[in-house]
Amino acid sequence: MKIIILGAGQVGASVAENLVSEANDITLVDTSEEYLAALRERLEIRTVCGNGASPRVLREAGADDADLLIAVTQSDQTNLCACRIAKALFNLPTRIARLRSTDYVDHPELLNDDNFAVDFSICPEQVVTDYIKRLIAFPEALQVLEFADGVVSLICVRAFEGGPLVGHPLKALRFHLPNVEVRIAAIYRNGEPIMPEGDTIILPGDEVFCLAATVHIRQVMRELRRSDRPMRRIMIAGGGNIGFRLAQSIEENHHVKILELNRTRAEMLASQLSNALVLRGDSTDEKLLETEGIDETDLFVALTNDEEDNIMSASLAKRMGARRTLALINRKSYVDLVQGGPIDIAISPAHTSIGTLLAHVRRGDVVAVHSLRRGAAEALEIIAHGSSKDSKVVGRPIEQVPLPRGTSIAAVVRDERNEEGRVVRREVIIPHHDTVIREDDHVIVFCTNKKLVQKVEKLFQVGFHFL
Repeated sequence: MKIIILGAGQVGASVAENLVSEANDITLVDTSEEYLAALRERLEIRTVCGNGASPRVLREAGADDADLLIAVTQSDQTNLCACRIAKALFNLPTRIARLRSTDYVDHPELLNDDNFAVDFSICPEQVVTDYIKRLIAFPEALQVLEFADGVVSLICVRAFEGGPLVGHPLKALRFHLPNVEVRIAAIYRNGEPIMPEGDTIILPGDEVFCLAATVHIRQVMRELRRSDRPMRRIMIAGGGNIGFRLAQSIEENHHVKILELNRTRAEMLASQLSNALVLRGDSTDEKLLETEGIDETDLFVALTNDEEDNIMSASLAKRMGARRTLALINRKSYVDLVQGGPIDIAISPAHTSIGTLLAHVRRGDVVAVHSLRRGAAEALEIIAHGSSKDSKVVGRPIEQVPLPRGTSIAAVVRDERNEEGRVVRREVIIPHHDTVIREDDHVIVFCTNKKLVQKVEKLFQVGFHFL
């Protein structure tokens, strides 16, 4: 696939890094030759220096015969203009735009072919906000992901000494939870993946990925670690787009304090937020944190634009008694370095939002892609099409599906429809070796290494005669 990416920032670079390993022809466009040169050194991509909203630059990038445009610059106006030009001048088939302002999202008619011609829009800030909200709802989790419109959840927890299942083989899970279908999709021990089998013993400190129907997920988590009390008091450092969105979405049901250094921004936050307390000050100020009761805070969330400040303030908050800390960090190397120490959870905005983009880039009927373990692994939700004659998946029991080593089918969601074809019930199936996949099943596949994704996509493709 020939893909043009506009913007060499964190999101654009992450998209390029993920797609270049899958034999795509990538051209990256940015106004900064310095950014482009740094990416050329580590990725095999073509680059063009210039404004992505310029017809000349788009032509130079190969818009005449490109398959996909991904406009993820920092400017909404540039992204929208680029999509319009790509459609009008080059008839480029698929156009994706990053939009940070809710003004455009609230008026979807502006994005249709008669206007800005955006096929799909993404707001990374909103994706990160929703992700943090799920972590607040599940305080024991390191990662919380949803599939099939929230019917199935994938939770990552760190196994805790004294958990009912810790120190026991996985096959004991059915005795602990006799009425709950659950799948341990993967285990990471000391950073290395372990493909779970019945005799695999969970050890304290293991990162365990559990998949089950969302209604059962809390029961499953209790088998691996003790339940934490609910998050009530939350302190947010940084009143930028993500900090504001998060405070706005949780202030009604939580005690929220938000720290913002810039006076103008703090005044805007105070006027827009109803229940949250807005404080003007530095989140690394030890006296301020002490005065505002950091030792009684359930969650400290560092969301400023400075990742060093986020690391410092979250570490300080933890030392001063905050029960749990979360920091927004752009550089992947930093994420791996700090998580698990004084910072309980480190989030990379690019890796958190990348799955939403990838779901619209992957071949076939991939409806959801979630990046796991800071991009090292992936979980995909794929719709199975075809029949036993033209598909390697449909009509076959799981044991006969030629899955690449390092991948597993973790769950199947099957729709039950009425005579009018409407979905009346969604059944969550945790498959066994003899489970047969049917046409239109939503199949959730776990890949311990993202390099396996291309093989999985190919496996689910049907023969040309099916089309």
